[in-house]
Amino acid sequence: MQPNPLRTIWAQGSYVVNGWCAIPSSWSAELMARAGWDSVTLDLQHGLLDYAHALPMLQAINLAGAVPMARAPWNEPGIIMKLLDAGALGIVCPMINTRDECERFVGACRYAPRGYRSFGPTRARVTYGSNYEQAAADDVLTFAMVETAEALANVEAIVSVPGLTGVYVGPADLSLSMGSPERSDPTRREVVAALDTIVAACQKHNVIAGIHCGSTDYALKMVAKGFRLVTISSDGNLLAAAASAAVKALRGGRASERQTGGIY
Repeated sequence: MQPNPLRTIWAQGSYVVNGWCAIPSSWSAELMARAGWDSVTLDLQHGLLDYAHALPMLQAINLAGAVPMARAPWNEPGIIMKLLDAGALGIVCPMINTRDECERFVGACRYAPRGYRSFGPTRARVTYGSNYEQAAADDVLTFAMVETAEALANVEAIVSVPGLTGVYVGPADLSLSMGSPERSDPTRREVVAALDTIVAACQKHNVIAGIHCGSTDYALKMVAKGFRLVTISSDGNLLAAAASAAVKALRGGRASERQTGGIY
């Protein structure tokens, strides 16, 4: 098994640009993976896909050369382990509010003695090699979502869990939990202060801070703040935005940017 390319990016002092798939299609997953993202995450929590969709999507992402990851629907060991066995090299776990919840999440991603993951890497071993069992301890990434006021209060305890790769901020739920009306790219002082607190805790404990962004502009601001993994929108939103822009340009009699690759 080769070292996880994302760890190489971080070791070089750079940041990871992560794509996000909510559409249940291996074709859209392949298109996303070929767009140049360092990694592509399948959203099994709020996306429209389940495990049956995720398996061929993970295969498509692998073939396209991006690092495949998945957001589990919940902190439930069964689906986390199945996604890892299917070839996900990273798991994003929602609604981690305490150290205990984080320990249970990380444990589900690690074989004994570091955790309690059951052995059976059906596709992962075929894809990544016979030494997968040994390499997975370092190359499988674990991201705990800090997205509530409770998690913010416990962030120091959460990021100190051994085996945790990083924290992934869900700005919509975090803003909602803090009483802010913002759902994407928050700018309210109290939420921005919360982001600073999360980054500081991650840097103190040498874990990666990640965040979901609605725009490239905001993502660049988050990189400057210290986030080392940034997601920009999702496949569905990017598709809708590009389609809407093309239609508006045509109806307005404006030329849009020329696309390469023909009409299909």
